[in-house]
Amino acid sequence: QVQLVESGGGLVQAGGSLRLSCAASTRTFSRYYMGWFRQAPGKEREFVAALSGNGGSIYYKDSVKGRFTISRDNAKNTVYLQMNSLKPEDTAVYYCAAGLFWVAGTGGGLDIWGQGTQVTVSS
Repeated sequence: QVQLVESGGGLVQAGGSLRLSCAASTRTFSRYYMGWFRQAPGKEREFVAALSGNGGSIYYKDSVKGRFTISRDNAKNTVYLQMNSLKPEDTAVYYCAAGLFWVAGTGGGLDIWGQGTQVTVSS
């Protein structure tokens, strides 16, 4: 079973940047669709971004387009989420997810989850 470990969360002021990383323990990383989700206090977990195994297909939640960039390095078994121009409403626990299938555009079908990393954006 693939294990995912996120890192890179923290406290940042509005307008700042953070880069999240997610390392996967699998020899077949390039087969997996990968994504990022987030869950704010009192809210349901929501899709943020996802990309295909070769990075050729990428999808974003509308509210993060132009600010967040998802990428992957298959040689390092790692997926990244570069977050720029952060806003207080981006505050959430961010989860990495993986799957061999996906529903393009929504992140549906990703069924392997990391433990999450906290991102807090102060105003």
